Parts: sequence; structure tokens; C-alpha cells
Amino acid sequence: MAALFIARRRGYSRPMSTLIYKIVPAALWRKAEAQGRFDGAPVDLTDGYIHFSTAAQVRETAARHFAGQDDLVLVAVDGETLGHALRYEVSRGGDLFPHLYAPLDPALAVRVVPLPLEANGAHRFPDLSA
Repeated sequence: MAALFIARRRGYSRPMSTLIYKIVPAALWRKAEAQGRFDGAPVDLTDGYIHFSTAAQVRETAARHFAGQDDLVLVAVDGETLGHALRYEVSRGGDLFPHLYAPLDPALAVRVVPLPLEANGAHRFPDLSA
């Protein structure tokens, strides 16, 4: 609900989807599942929060930050389960991006799917409309 409040306060009229996405190297995600805790990728650790994207943002995130990288997974999490540790903050192009200021319990992932590369080097995404 906090995300919806922030979106409305900033002038957005539509409710934001509660599903948020994290692109993670598959080996790092497997390690997090084994440990029962995901503290983030190196960039997350440097920035002090775990970067997520909305469905509308995640393709551009992949193109900007993961271009040409293989062996990635796309982790979907219901943002509503993250409580007050999840904040939507202004980032790229003035968009509100979800940032998690706490470790993530991998058990909260509602979906983890491979994010393979196409022949053109772009990542092939699953249907994010559901």
C-alpha cells in the first residue's frame, strides 16, 4: 500500500502493480536460496538497498545493466509482502523505482525464471502481464 500512496502523492493516477522484478545471476540466486537470504548483488551492496524494477521498467534495466550477460534469472516478488522496507524512489528519467532496504527472503519469490539471450543479444522475457 505504501507504493500506491507514494505514487498517488507524486501525481500518478493508476495504482502500481504489486509485482516487482530483480534480475540476478543464476549462481547468486541459487546461493541465496541455499542460505535463505538474498543481500543483493554487488551494486546493491554498494548502494545500500536491493534494486528492483516494475514490469514496465525491467526490460530497459536489462538492456542498460545486463546487456549481453547470460545465465541470469528474473525473480518476481509481490512488493506488498516486503512492508515498509520497500520504498519507491525517483531514479532513471524521474521514474519511481522499487528499492528494498532489507535482505530478501528467497521464499518470497513468486516466480523465478531463466532470462536467456536471444541471437541479437537482447534478453527474452516471459509474459509479465500476469
